[in-house]
Amino acid sequence: MTTVLGIDEAGRGPVIGPMIICGYLVESSKISKLKSIGVKDSKLLSPRTRERIANELKTVADDFILINISAEEIDKLRTQTNLNKIEIEKMQQIINLLSPDEVVIDSPETDCRKFEQKIRSKLKNKDIKIVAENYADKKYVVVGAASIMAKVVRDKAIEKIKRDYNVDFNSGYTSDEKTIDFLKKWFEIHNEFPPFVRKSWITVKMIKKDHEQIKIIEFLKNHRPGNAVNGPNIAKEASKETT
Repeated sequence: MTTVLGIDEAGRGPVIGPMIICGYLVESSKISKLKSIGVKDSKLLSPRTRERIANELKTVADDFILINISAEEIDKLRTQTNLNKIEIEKMQQIINLLSPDEVVIDSPETDCRKFEQKIRSKLKNKDIKIVAENYADKKYVVVGAASIMAKVVRDKAIEKIKRDYNVDFNSGYTSDEKTIDFLKKWFEIHNEFPPFVRKSWITVKMIKKDHEQIKIIEFLKNHRPGNAVNGPNIAKEASKETT
């Protein structure tokens, strides 16, 4: 019987929390079963529905792998590579471990043909059939299954962070005002970001830079030339930081 492996991720873009990559392996004869339990793109399902379906998916699967890449690991890896290459390497590991007859991937790159070639470059089975498409989670239920599994695991990781740190930042995406507000307030209080924040994200770097500039401006206001305590030289030296 032909085995099909669907691969997708959850949490690629957020500034907070891990990225989860899931490989979901199932016999082709069970594809119809996935449809019957309501599998579709995870973004189209409520959290409660995703969790229910994820539990059913575990019983239907021939096998599955979930890889958790923490914010700290993402930052470390990005000093040497980029996010696309990180994903490709993890996907190659999943494919080599599960050895499917066919793999369907939600491609993070617009040039899907080139992405397929990158995936194939380090596979043990060079002849494996690979389908790599953008928005594959909407078209292929086996990828939808992977997206649901990944999303449920990431959601649980986010809820654990909120409980452990007694914080709330809503979605963790940079487009979310509550997330940005949380990051700004945390940095104002602690002068650093917590370990669950991706410090290599440009948003985080900008918040840090803005905060430092505000501190310099405040320093200059409080230590103007002629200040009785600090005199003119400190203000003059501090002003160099803004040039």
